[in-house]
Amino acid sequence: MEPLSEQQIRSSFVNCTKGEAARLRLPLDFSELPWQDLDFLGWVDPGAPLRAHLVVPREQGPLGISLRVPAISRASAMKSSLCQVCLTGHASSGTTLLVAPLAGPAGREGNTVGTYICADLACSLYLRGKRQPKLRTVRYEESLTLEERLARMRGNLDAFVARVTAS
Repeated sequence: MEPLSEQQIRSSFVNCTKGEAARLRLPLDFSELPWQDLDFLGWVDPGAPLRAHLVVPREQGPLGISLRVPAISRASAMKSSLCQVCLTGHASSGTTLLVAPLAGPAGREGNTVGTYICADLACSLYLRGKRQPKLRTVRYEESLTLEERLARMRGNLDAFVARVTAS
């Protein structure tokens, strides 16, 4: 992913107001992000831990999505869970349900879509082996190459973005 400026990030959001985008806090380590290892930028808002944000590169420019973490977001009965974007297995606390208001009038009416995703939104780093799940779960060996797994992750993320933007 190409590095983005604060202005590019703030102006990319499609499912929140300009005021909300202006008030969101960037990741604490924004100046040190490993852009070369990221396929999308994702973070939990340091000033509002029940809010998270995704910025996905697109040909026409970055596309940002504001997300909410429901108060009861983890299925505590599960011993392990799977990220629906990168398919990394985690202990149940390693994934969380993130809910995005739909873009446009449907979102203003309260309509949302959600997905279970790595709680730290570091899918790219997990696939590249730069980060490991905190509590190891059974890891399934895949015959896919890294590029194929990255392409699958981008496809899963694109499908979620399409549901949010209704495109």
